[in-house]
Amino acid sequence: MSNYQVLIFDWDGTLVDSIGRIVESIHVAARNCGLPQIDDGLVKGIIGLALPEAIAVLYPDQATIGLIEDFRHCYSEHYLALETEPSALYPGVAEALSEFRDAGYLLAVATGKGRRGLDRVLAGQGWEDFFDITRCADETASKPDPRMVQEILAHCGARPEQALMVGDSVFDLQMARRAGVDSVAVSYGAQPLHILQRYEPRAAINHFSELRSWLRSVAGTEVNVNVG
Repeated sequence: MSNYQVLIFDWDGTLVDSIGRIVESIHVAARNCGLPQIDDGLVKGIIGLALPEAIAVLYPDQATIGLIEDFRHCYSEHYLALETEPSALYPGVAEALSEFRDAGYLLAVATGKGRRGLDRVLAGQGWEDFFDITRCADETASKPDPRMVQEILAHCGARPEQALMVGDSVFDLQMARRAGVDSVAVSYGAQPLHILQRYEPRAAINHFSELRSWLRSVAGTEVNVNVG
């Protein structure tokens, strides 16, 4: 195993192919709240933020407390309807995560989803106890604040240099950088790779399974250390 001991994953757009549903639900909520429609690319640009922060970015002049609550309700209602059939894991995710666990990595999730939403999708995958720790935007600070990662590190008894963040948004990579944690960018999620590369990830992958080979490659050049 490489010097990394803790692997931290974003959820939507990194492990799960849910970006299209998120964009659609944002558009539906905006329409129901009487807000103007926004380009898909701009909507993808806020994925990863907690919903109140995302609304404030998309509609800064209208983001009152009342609007945020109405928007949240409309968004959740539509997204849950779409999720009657759960969004699929990206190819190779289940196999790679199982391999990482077998190799002794501690696994974590840091997501902009709310706790109820994450618990629901984890249950849908049969993963209630799969990850060592999960952190959600409604129980801590929203990305790109480093608090999620810091809480994960504290739980795992790990130092920043022992952890790796894997994500598809600038907020994931900014959060990792602020926490002193290395990152890997995925090219298949919410935001294009040329934007993510501005935040200097250690690597960029086009398929989740590539993370396995990359971790094996760095294992030969880094010294093993124990968590704690």
